Amino acid sequence: MQLRAAQVARATGGTLIGDDVAVSGVTIDSRSVAPGGLFVAVRAERDGHDFVADAVAAGAAACLCERVVDAPVPMVVVPDSVAALAELGSYARSQLGDRVVGITGSVGKTSTKDLAASVLRRSFPTWANQRSFNNELGVPLTLLGAPDDTTATVVEMGMRGLGHIADLCEIARPTMGVVTAVQLVHVESVGGLEQVAVAKRELVEALPAGGHALLNADDPRVAAMAAHTDAAVVMFGHGGHVAAEGISLDDDLRARFRLVSDWGDVDVLVAARGLHQVGNALAAAAVGLVWGVPLDGVAEGLASADLSPWRMEVGTSASGATVINDAYNAGPASMEAALRSLAAVSARRHIAVLGLMNELGSHSASEHRRIAEVASSLGIRVIAVAQPEYGVDELVPDVAAAAELVGPLGPGDAVLVKASRIAGLEVLAATLLEA
Repeated sequence: MQLRAAQVARATGGTLIGDDVAVSGVTIDSRSVAPGGLFVAVRAERDGHDFVADAVAAGAAACLCERVVDAPVPMVVVPDSVAALAELGSYARSQLGDRVVGITGSVGKTSTKDLAASVLRRSFPTWANQRSFNNELGVPLTLLGAPDDTTATVVEMGMRGLGHIADLCEIARPTMGVVTAVQLVHVESVGGLEQVAVAKRELVEALPAGGHALLNADDPRVAAMAAHTDAAVVMFGHGGHVAAEGISLDDDLRARFRLVSDWGDVDVLVAARGLHQVGNALAAAAVGLVWGVPLDGVAEGLASADLSPWRMEVGTSASGATVINDAYNAGPASMEAALRSLAAVSARRHIAVLGLMNELGSHSASEHRRIAEVASSLGIRVIAVAQPEYGVDELVPDVAAAAELVGPLGPGDAVLVKASRIAGLEVLAATLLEA
């Protein structure tokens, strides 16, 4: 999105010091500054003001700061750069059209975002979050990154506590909302599963009367959100307005099914791996169908989506083993789904290298133990990395020890690597692929 420094100052209530230059592109990371961009100095684990010189050296045309920094570019000075970024994101939203869809849920947000964006691109110039930029920094950056010709915007919304999604909705002002699921994720932040539902419901409550709430018919807590919105409700899943029939998995773990909807029927192949992606694909299809994407465009979008990394990535190692890298994040629901996908791989040995499932609070011990029991029932060998709560015999302290314990792999082996992001198990997945 093209801006001028004076526009930035007006949108944020800041003071412009220097010339009214044009800026194109906004970032909070000095390493990702593009020539002519705006660098926002955010104080977090590190103080962004310490990196203004690096940003300018990389080509920043202006900076948004909380204090004047000695640098040869114009500056917009504000009391709080995070609040100012939100205000600037809200201004960017005002420059976009009516097609802004917010996506939230305990699991499946990013995959649904990727699939929905691919579907919408069949009919509209579309923009979506990069990777998982879904918080109070990522959402405004997403809106500000939209090209000037954008007519459909997909905004993933994460949740760290009650009121968080409501705040993101004030910035993004979605006209459509998708809720994928309510599961035991982030319960440590909000106090329990019912509170997770309340937090996710904030997206539905924020929708305008002329908008659309797309809800998972297979999740009772999500389906119940229909009573909390004035928007038109569209259900996806069993018995919903968009459903799947004749579901099967191919050898590459991609789901095939007949999409059956109020808009017509079409055969579908989903680019994302795993049976659990069917619900995400139905949600993405519903986004497109409501906004007029034809059925063949929906099918094409679902089959050809560019997916975010480390989410059910299926690869073949140098030795011929199947390696599933699902190391970006983990909760009980996604962990069980990944294990069932692993079990569906044709192999003589199934191995799951599992790490911490974070933010489960008082449910942590019981849920880790339950996941180990699910793996055992599926005939999967579990190697736990730095997480004794799985209660398995094969417990190792780190990635190197896990790689050694996995041992030599061959064409008859299938390995799943999964944990919450904090565990960093993507390193192990890369090691196994190279082995």
